[in-house]
Amino acid sequence: MATEAVSVRDLTRKFGDFTAVDGATFNVQVGEIFGFLGPNGAGKTTTIKMLAGLLRPTSGTARVAGYDVDRESAKVKMSIGYMSQLFSLYADLTVEENIQLFGGLYGVAGNRLAERRSWILEMAGLAEHRRRTTGELSLGWKQRLALGCAVLHEPPILFLDEPTSGVDPVSRRSFWDLIYELAEEGTTVFVSTHYMEEAEYCHRLALMNRGRLIALDRPAALKRALDQPLLRLETDDPAKAVEAIRGLPFVTEAAMFGRAVHALVTDEHVATSEIPRALLDAGRTCDSLAPVPPSLEDVFVALVRREGGAVVG
Repeated sequence: MATEAVSVRDLTRKFGDFTAVDGATFNVQVGEIFGFLGPNGAGKTTTIKMLAGLLRPTSGTARVAGYDVDRESAKVKMSIGYMSQLFSLYADLTVEENIQLFGGLYGVAGNRLAERRSWILEMAGLAEHRRRTTGELSLGWKQRLALGCAVLHEPPILFLDEPTSGVDPVSRRSFWDLIYELAEEGTTVFVSTHYMEEAEYCHRLALMNRGRLIALDRPAALKRALDQPLLRLETDDPAKAVEAIRGLPFVTEAAMFGRAVHALVTDEHVATSEIPRALLDAGRTCDSLAPVPPSLEDVFVALVRREGGAVVG
C-alpha cells in the first residue's frame, strides 16, 4: 500500500511574467493532517487548485491519490474532496437538495446516497433543518454542510482551502474535531489556513511565502528551530514601543503580540539592558521584559521577514 497520498516535485505555476508557485517539492503521507500556512498572496490557493486538478501546472509534477494532476485530472477530481472558504454550496437550494446535487456530481445514488445523506445531516446537526434553504443557515451550519458534501463520496484525500474563514471560534473548534475524526479513519487532510491556533492542530506544516516553500516540519520542531532569543515586553503603548525598538542593532524583529510586544534579539543580555533605556528615551514605559518560548506566530513572522516579507497589495 502506498504511504504517500500526495507527491509534489518542482511544481511551478506562472501567470505571464508572475510566478505564483515556484518549484514546490513535498510529500503528504496517508492519514496525515498537512497544514499549508502563509500570508495572502503566498501561493497556497494556487497550489491547492493544481493539486485538485483545477489548474494546470506550468512545470513540475504532482501525483494525488496515485494520479498525475496534469494527465489524469479527471481521476484526481473523483478521488478527492474539495472545500473552499466560500463553502461551494448553492444558497437557493435546500440542505437536502445540495446533498442530492453533490451525490449526482460524484455518482453516489440509491441506498449509498441515503446512507451518506443521513450521516451528513447527523454530523452537521441539520436533521431538523433538512428542508431549509441553505442561504438561511448560520456560517457554522454552512461549514459543516459543505464539509459533508465534500466527503459525500468518501474520498481518500480532502483539500480544505481556508475553510474556517469568518466562522466563530466555537464552530471552528467543532469543525476541527470533525477533521480529526476523518483523519483517524484514514482520510488524508490537506488544509490551508491563516489562523495560527489551527496550524497547531496539523501533524506537519508547510510555510509558503512569495510562491516558495520556506519551511516544512512539525509545529513543535518549527518552534524549536527559531535560533534567536525571544523577549516579551509589556509597556504602556505597544505600537509606539515597537517603533522605538525595531531599529535597534540587536533587535532582529519586533511585533505586537496581543497587548504585549515580542522582540527577537541577537543577544539577550544586551537586549534586557538596552531596551528599557530605549523605551525611556522614547517616553514609553517598560513594565516587564523577560524571555519567553516562541509561538508559531513568532516563527511565522520571523521566517516571512527573513525571506523578504509578505507580498503587499
